[in-house]
Amino acid sequence: MKYLSIIALSLILFSCNGKVKTNQSKATSQKEANKIEVIDFHSTHRCMTCKAIEANTKYTLKTYFANEISNGKITFQLVNVDDEKNYKMAEQFEATGTALFLNVIINGVEKHIDLTDFAFMKGMEKEAFAEELKSKLEAELKNI
Repeated sequence: MKYLSIIALSLILFSCNGKVKTNQSKATSQKEANKIEVIDFHSTHRCMTCKAIEANTKYTLKTYFANEISNGKITFQLVNVDDEKNYKMAEQFEATGTALFLNVIINGVEKHIDLTDFAFMKGMEKEAFAEELKSKLEAELKNI
């Protein structure tokens, strides 16, 4: 009978411990929710402009936002829309080929900002691209 009580007590403690971890996870994810995801969608076959958009996005992030990258306020994702595992994400952003988005997440609520037109217009002009992307990111960082 003592062993049964110990087992029952262990199960209760385990259950309670599991619930606490779940609550901590929610609290942690809530803290981490305020961030900007820079998402560069592309297809398998890429033109020079598509490659330049990726290179200039990475350059801008590395040059102007190294601290925000390291502390997780800004993340970068390169997503191939032709890869089946990315289908759901590409559909969510309505990306069928090359597209550049900022996904601003505040308190778990996402706001998609489509920068595709800008990216194609300035994609081959490194400094002009970097200045405009920097400006857009700085404006959104003020909100998080």
